[in-house]
Amino acid sequence: MGDNFAETGAAIIGKAVLAAAEFSQFTQVQTDAVVEAVFRAGFANRVRLARMAREETGMGIWEHKVIKNVLGSQLVYESIKDEKTVGVISSDPKTGITEIAQPLGPVLAVIPVTNPTSTVLYKILICLKSRNPIIISAHRGAARCCAETVRICCEAATAAGAPEDCIQILPSGNREFTQAMMSHPKIALILATGGTGLVKAAYSSGNPAIGVGPGNVPVFIDVSADIPFAVSSIISSKTFDNGMICASEQAVVMEKSIETEVRREFERQHCHFLPDEDIRKVEKVAIVPETGGMNPSIVGQPVRVIAERAGISVPSGTRILVAELEGIGSGYPLSVEVLAPILAYYRAVSYPDAINHCIDLNYLGGIGHTACIYSNNEQHILEFSQLMNAGRILVNTPTSQGAVGYFHNSLPPSLTLGCGTGGKNITTENITARHLINIQRVSRRKPNQLWSGFDSSKYFDETLSDDDILKDYYKNH
Repeated sequence: MGDNFAETGAAIIGKAVLAAAEFSQFTQVQTDAVVEAVFRAGFANRVRLARMAREETGMGIWEHKVIKNVLGSQLVYESIKDEKTVGVISSDPKTGITEIAQPLGPVLAVIPVTNPTSTVLYKILICLKSRNPIIISAHRGAARCCAETVRICCEAATAAGAPEDCIQILPSGNREFTQAMMSHPKIALILATGGTGLVKAAYSSGNPAIGVGPGNVPVFIDVSADIPFAVSSIISSKTFDNGMICASEQAVVMEKSIETEVRREFERQHCHFLPDEDIRKVEKVAIVPETGGMNPSIVGQPVRVIAERAGISVPSGTRILVAELEGIGSGYPLSVEVLAPILAYYRAVSYPDAINHCIDLNYLGGIGHTACIYSNNEQHILEFSQLMNAGRILVNTPTSQGAVGYFHNSLPPSLTLGCGTGGKNITTENITARHLINIQRVSRRKPNQLWSGFDSSKYFDETLSDDDILKDYYKNH
């Protein structure tokens, strides 16, 4: 990395450290005023920023990006506005433990090209709520719209009394610069949302990191499901922003006994089942043969564009391309995650076989992320939930919107979805402001709280049985 980048990085970090020192002295009232101002500014610009993101990235649907911006601003704000993140956040007279919230320090937030403005809004809000200065590292393919989002939020924050430079953005387009910033000793935490390589770099930086994992979301439609509802729900989710949310459905699995009805319903709702020869053609444009992963050039593209690139004909108005596959893995390229309106489709011979299909899809490339079941059988729902290695099990719910917490009384609104240890993450939770504070625990010992009425020297008396010692202990406690 050149001297200019080193100087730039040092300057940015220096400003963030000063902002952190000032921010740490804010009260909850001051903090909440800043957060509300930023939410309002972001929400007011939701349409313009959505249009900018679509124009710059060439991905997705701008109207759907408006909804994402609503999630990243209004819904995130509503979920965190009443949360205590300053000073004493709890006190338990029974245990004598008082919990005190402290900020972490400067946070480096990596932003993906798939959800740029909404992720910037969301990460800024949760960092400000926890009194952490934030440094945005935007994907080079979304640099302008991210910079504009940062400008809007920064002006609103400082006008509300926030520290200068509590929101900054790195010069775009230099991966080495971002990686150097990740390893800077003054960075308190990296919030890494993006591809596998980037997340791995964050975890290898030497600084604490919260990352995400890939999604390869299986959806099981069981025999008790409301099939028209299930199919409609899946389509509404997989077509949302042309399938760019990592929690979007990737494969549909059902038992053979209801397959005809499921297929008929997909066709009725304008989904096109690809002939075998067309599956091969779509594979060539959707999947990179050398890596077996999705081709970035088709991410967020509509069916029309994908069909043209593949050289196939599809009916006008087709919403999703459906590929019926005989297996899962490297021999079946469309069984992996594809962030576009393409669905794998599986007929299972039995209920256990269907569950095994979902497990195999999950382990192919989406461990810890998300799975879904459409069912009215509570026993099946419980069994499915226990067998799937997924942080989010959605029931009769569109996964794109459900996993990120778009619906009321659902998961916390978030655009960083933890995948747990299976996905090489620290948590399976939807990341929000409470993950960005250090909690000090003040513990007061009460007089004779532990040993009253019990002679601890009995632990050293080898003539007493273990049962005698334990009985005496519990008798006095």
